[in-house]
Amino acid sequence: MDNPNKSAKPKPKPKAKSYLDDADLPPSDEDEEASVVVSKPASKERASLGLGLAEHVLTEKEKKKKEKREEMKARSAEAERQEMLKEDRDAFVVSSGSRAIAKADDDASNSNSSLDNVRDIVVENFSVFVAGNELFKNASLKISHGKRYGLVGPNGKGKSTLLKLLAWRKVPVPRNIDVLLVEQEIVGDDRSALQAVVSADEELMKLRAEAQSLSEADDKDSSDGDGDRLREIYEKLQLKGSDAAEALASKILAGLGFTKEMQDRPTKSFSGGWRMRISLARALFMQPTLLLLDEPTNHLDLRAVLWLEEYLCQWKKTLIVVSHDRDFLNAVCNEIIHLHDLKLPAYEGNFDDFESRYEQERRKDNKDYEKIDKRIKVAIKSGNKAQQDKVKGQALLKTAKSKKWRDYSVEFHFPEPTELTPPLLQLIEVGFSYPNRPDFKLQNVDVGIDMGTRVAIVGPNGAGKSTLLNLLAGDLQPTEGEMRRSQKLRIGRYSQHFVDLLTMEEDPVHYLLRLHPDQEGCSKKETVRAKLGKFGLPSNNHSTAIAKLSGGQKARVVFTSISMSKPHILLLDEPTNHLDMQSIDALAEALEEFTGGVVLVSHDSRLISRVCNDEEKSEIWVVEDGTVRSYPDSFQDYKEELMKEIMTQVDE
Repeated sequence: MDNPNKSAKPKPKPKAKSYLDDADLPPSDEDEEASVVVSKPASKERASLGLGLAEHVLTEKEKKKKEKREEMKARSAEAERQEMLKEDRDAFVVSSGSRAIAKADDDASNSNSSLDNVRDIVVENFSVFVAGNELFKNASLKISHGKRYGLVGPNGKGKSTLLKLLAWRKVPVPRNIDVLLVEQEIVGDDRSALQAVVSADEELMKLRAEAQSLSEADDKDSSDGDGDRLREIYEKLQLKGSDAAEALASKILAGLGFTKEMQDRPTKSFSGGWRMRISLARALFMQPTLLLLDEPTNHLDLRAVLWLEEYLCQWKKTLIVVSHDRDFLNAVCNEIIHLHDLKLPAYEGNFDDFESRYEQERRKDNKDYEKIDKRIKVAIKSGNKAQQDKVKGQALLKTAKSKKWRDYSVEFHFPEPTELTPPLLQLIEVGFSYPNRPDFKLQNVDVGIDMGTRVAIVGPNGAGKSTLLNLLAGDLQPTEGEMRRSQKLRIGRYSQHFVDLLTMEEDPVHYLLRLHPDQEGCSKKETVRAKLGKFGLPSNNHSTAIAKLSGGQKARVVFTSISMSKPHILLLDEPTNHLDMQSIDALAEALEEFTGGVVLVSHDSRLISRVCNDEEKSEIWVVEDGTVRSYPDSFQDYKEELMKEIMTQVDE
C-alpha cells in the first residue's frame, strides 16, 4: 500500500485474510492524479501460478478414488444433516391454545375418512416455541387450495421455520395433502441430471421396475396372475404419464438453464448451485399438493428466474414461496402472508397490493395510538383521577387492538469518491482462458468503466460473468489483450467469496477497526457501530464473533467495510442473495446516489432497473458464446426479449 509520507515505512498487512488483502489501495484522497497501469497478457506459466493450479496431474485411477471419497463424504454429511433435522424438529413446540399439538404421525394413525378429501389447511390460534423463545403467538393460518402465497417479513423472524413446520407437519396438515419443501441441494452421484429428476417420483420408479421384472419373468414362465398384475401396472403407469416423464423432466431442466449435454452429465459433476437447481426441478416435476419454496431464485440467472415466474404462474396446486425478489412475488403470487408481530395476517393480491394496504394499516394504527397517548398525557396533567382512570381504561381497550408499529429500517450509504481522470478502467481486446478448463474461453472483450457508469452484466450461469468481474478487479490477468486502470483507483467488491473471507473469530467492530485503521472519523468504536447500524446490523451483534452471524449479517459487515474503503468503482456479484427487501431497497437507493461507477451481476430485475435507469450512463453487457457484447437497447427491452423466448418455451 502506498503512503503519502514517502519517508515512513509502510505498515505490515494483517495476517488474517480479508477481501481487501493484497488490494492496491491508495492511502489518501488527496492529490489523486490520473496515472494508468497497463497489464499485458500473462504467460501460461504465470496464469497457472495465479490460479493456483497444481503441477501434479491426477491419473484416472486417482480421479476415481477421489470422486468416491467425495461421494462418501457427501453422503455422510447428508446423514448428519438428516440427524440434525430430527433434533431440530424435536426442539420446536407447537401449541394451540393451552394444549400441545400432537405429532403428525400420531394423527395419521387415527383414521378419519371425512378428512380424506380436505384440500385446505386451517390452523387457528397456534403458538410456536423454540429454546424458550416465542416465534408465533396465537397466530392463525389459512392456506386455500390452488392459491399461490408469498410469505414475507424481516429476516430472522421465522419465515423459513414456518415452511419447515409445515413440511414436518408440526403444524397440522391434512394427511391427504402431500407437502414438499425445497431447501437443500441434492447429493451428487453417478445419476444424470435427467435421471435424478425422474427418479424423484419413487412410485413411478417402483412401477417401472416391477413391470420390467414381470415382463422378463413372463418370457420364461407365464402365469395368469402375472399377466393381470402387469396389465394393472401398465394402467397405473399410463395414469402417471410415464411415457412423457422424461420429456417433462427435460423441459423443466431446460427452463432452469440445463442444456441437453448438461442433462446427461452425472449430478456429482455439478457445483452446489446447479445441484440446487436439480432439487428445484425435482420438486416441479413431482407437482406436490403443497409446494414450499425458500428463496428459489438465489441460485438462478435472470433468464431462469423469468422462466420460473412463468412456470409457477401456471401452477394449478398450492404454493408458498419465501422470496426477497419483489418482481418475482408480484408476478407469481395472488396472496401475501405477512409475518408481523408474531402473527400471520393475509392480504389478497400481489406484493405491491399488500404493501399499499400494509402502509394504510400502519398509518391508521399509529394515528390511533398517538391520539390515545395524547389523551393520557392531558389527563395526567389535569390531575383529575376519575378522568385519568377513564382514559386509561379506553387506552387498554384500544391498545389491545393496535399499538405503535416500530418498522425495521436500514440505510446503505457509499461516500462520494474523489474525482479521477478517465479512463478509470479498460479492457482492450482482452481474451482469457483457464489452463484447467479447455472448454471455457472469453475473447475480444472490449469494455470500459468511468465515474458514473452503470453496467448490468447478464447472461447464463457459467458463461463467464464472474470471470469478467475478476478480470476487471485484477484478480485474473488477461491471456490476450491488455487491461488499463488508474493507479489511484479504489475498487469495492462484493460477492459470496468475500463474505467467506471475513475473519470469523473477530467481532464486526474490531474487524473493521483493524481493516481500516487510518480512515478519517472511523477510529472510534462508536463511529464503527453507527456505520454497522445504518447497514442494518443490530447493536447486539456488534460484539458477536463473525462466525456466529447469519449470512445476511455477514453481508452487512462486508458492505460496511466497502463503504469505509471509499471506492471509486463498485463490482457487485449477486449482492441481494442474503438481504431482505428493506435492505435491497436501501442498497438500490445508495447505488442510485453513488457518483462512482457500478458494475452489477444480479438476477433481481428490479434492482437492475433501478441501478440502470439513466439510459445515457447505463450499459447492458451480455456475456455468452465466449464473448461480451453491449446490448443496444434498455434493460427493459432485454427483459422483454427474454420473455418472448421463455413464453414460447413454456407453451411448448
